[in-house]
Amino acid sequence: MAYHHGNLRAELLARAETVLAEDGVGALSLRSLARDLGVSHAAPARHFPDRQALLDALAVEGFERLGAELGEAASGDGGFEDRLTRAALVYVGFATRHPALLEVMYARKYRDPEDKVRVASQACAAILLGLFAGDDAPVTDPERFAVILLAALHGIAALAAADALPPAHQPDDLTTDTVQRLLRGSRGD
Repeated sequence: MAYHHGNLRAELLARAETVLAEDGVGALSLRSLARDLGVSHAAPARHFPDRQALLDALAVEGFERLGAELGEAASGDGGFEDRLTRAALVYVGFATRHPALLEVMYARKYRDPEDKVRVASQACAAILLGLFAGDDAPVTDPERFAVILLAALHGIAALAAADALPPAHQPDDLTTDTVQRLLRGSRGD
């Protein structure tokens, strides 16, 4: 068995995400990933000292990818509601495409403010909260609104990923409706 296999860290993360999606978090082990990639069982330890470090790296990468997609959606043309709806659709789309990864992203509480996962999570949340910085944001408590919206979107995504939504209720339609109803409620319409 060889140690080096191209960019081993990236390949370990990619393979870990595939295993996570196909078989769940319980199937992840550094030893099995090494075997899958044809490297020695000790090779992954140079990048991830233990399984939790691998899970943390997956979570950070997930938040970075989600943040990039949210940033793109939030920075486009249109008014506040249009940008918020696009960002909400991106979140639900990401969550339904990567439900196991999303579970890892939100799997544990990070109390240390310097924790890499916490920092990545906060950076991702800041993109969503940044939508509320404009003059056209009709929300008096942006952080509370964002938490409520995220909870609703997370619920839609979980139901969609579990194939538990009635056929007449598609995730994109529910997401758009959720944004509209929450905004109406926050304006008192």
